[in-house]
Amino acid sequence: MPDPDRIPSADQSFSRNVGAQANRKLNARLARAHLWPGLGMLGLIGWSVCLPTLLGAWLGQWLDKRHPGTHAWTLALLVAGLCLGCANAGHWISKEQSAIRRGHEDEP
Repeated sequence: MPDPDRIPSADQSFSRNVGAQANRKLNARLARAHLWPGLGMLGLIGWSVCLPTLLGAWLGQWLDKRHPGTHAWTLALLVAGLCLGCANAGHWISKEQSAIRRGHEDEP
C-alpha cells in the first residue's frame, strides 16, 4: 500500500500552483522594473558624451577669441571633448555589463 505522506494531496498541488504563479508575477514585475533604469542609463550615457563635447567647444571658442592664431581651438577641443565623452560612455557601459553578468551568475 502506498505511503499516504508521499502522495501529493490536492492542497499541496494547489499551493505549488499558487507559488509558481506568484513567482511568474514577481519575475514579470522585475522585468518591467528594469525598463526605467535602462532608460535612465541611456540618458546618463547621452549626457556623458554631450557635456564634455559642449565644454570642449565652449573652451575652444573662448580660446579662439582670447588668443587668435593659426590653430582652430574650437574644432580641436570639440573633437577632444567628443573623444573623452565616448571613452566615458564606454566605461559606464562596461561597468553596467559587468554588473549585469555578476547578477546573472548569482541566480540559481
